[in-house]
Amino acid sequence: MAEASRTFHATLFSLPTFSPRLHFKLSYSHSHPSLHLKRARSVQRSISETKTMSSDTTLPWGCDIDSLENAEALQKWIGVHCSPEVGHVLKQHNVADLPLLATYLISEANLQKSSRWSNYISSLPRQPYSLLYWTRSELDRYLKASQIRLRAVERIADITGTFDDLRRRIFSKHPHLFPKEVFNLVTFRWSFGILLSRLIYLSSMDGKVALVPWADMLNHSCEVETYLNYDKSSQAVVFTTDRAYQSGEQVFISYGKKSNAELLLSYGFVPKEGTNLNDSVELPLSLKISDKCYKQKLKALKKHGLSAYAGYIYISLSFGSQCYPIQISGWPLELMAYAYLTVSPPSMSNQFEEMAAMASNESIIRKDLRYHEIEEKALQFILDNCESSISKYSKFLKVRTI
Repeated sequence: MAEASRTFHATLFSLPTFSPRLHFKLSYSHSHPSLHLKRARSVQRSISETKTMSSDTTLPWGCDIDSLENAEALQKWIGVHCSPEVGHVLKQHNVADLPLLATYLISEANLQKSSRWSNYISSLPRQPYSLLYWTRSELDRYLKASQIRLRAVERIADITGTFDDLRRRIFSKHPHLFPKEVFNLVTFRWSFGILLSRLIYLSSMDGKVALVPWADMLNHSCEVETYLNYDKSSQAVVFTTDRAYQSGEQVFISYGKKSNAELLLSYGFVPKEGTNLNDSVELPLSLKISDKCYKQKLKALKKHGLSAYAGYIYISLSFGSQCYPIQISGWPLELMAYAYLTVSPPSMSNQFEEMAAMASNESIIRKDLRYHEIEEKALQFILDNCESSISKYSKFLKVRTI
């Protein structure tokens, strides 16, 4: 079936010094896709308890969740705007891209109707779906055994620290540009919540990130492999559907091959159980201090950049940890190699170096590492660690007898 295409004109909401007149092009089949506002799925917490960040101040911009009126106004909106003075001051102080864009977004939001971004900003939710809005007690309760809890706590602390740094170095010295009643922790939490849940990574533009009005309302599906990206030939942010859509049917894109934990951390939702084939779990592994060969194994691990405590199983390298994602489809060779090393007896000391190299993904020879004589022990070691981690969720798991 031939695809019809329609071009929607929009502007990349990127850094203040980067505001080319670009448009968003969506190719799809049949009639117009229906506009569905980005919303949370499966897991969504309220902020009914003590706030993780201070103040209950209601933002004077943004809209209530699922505001179709604001969404329709956004579809009719076309405009380009740049606030050079704010951007110039921030660039002078070498503010990093993300806090720079966060500050710029607040600056434009405060202009309200006088900003040409007003239709876009008024379509954004007053409370983004984000772990930034979970209370500390909610994080501790629902993410008790998950490493995502620590990362969420750290992210909240980082935003607070970033705001304090900007307030000290810049805002306090330019009060006419950054008044206290506008640039505060409440608005920064909102701005970062918007960015973390809506920024689009443009790989064809050397990894630049931008807010793309209208396009950032498309929801994620684990079943599609279509992405937004910048097309240099048409000078547009392009999205081409991977199948035909019927009139009124919701159009989906992929936010990337992310685990459920990563989707929760950045976007505030978890897909329906069993639908995310890229889901992974975090599993702490460690050498046994009582092991007679502990020092020898530790030395082999350190040589290849690992430690006795192998770290947590991540699907992302961005936090500097060894990545051993356990998925429905299995686990990687590196994880099995670490398990082999942990349970290997003194008689296998000549293989410690090889196991450590494989565990670190530094081995020159990639092979199916198998030590049949200790394979059962290695598998039991992995199983024991899985059960230990699962036991921390005992309050929330229901054991079913078949």
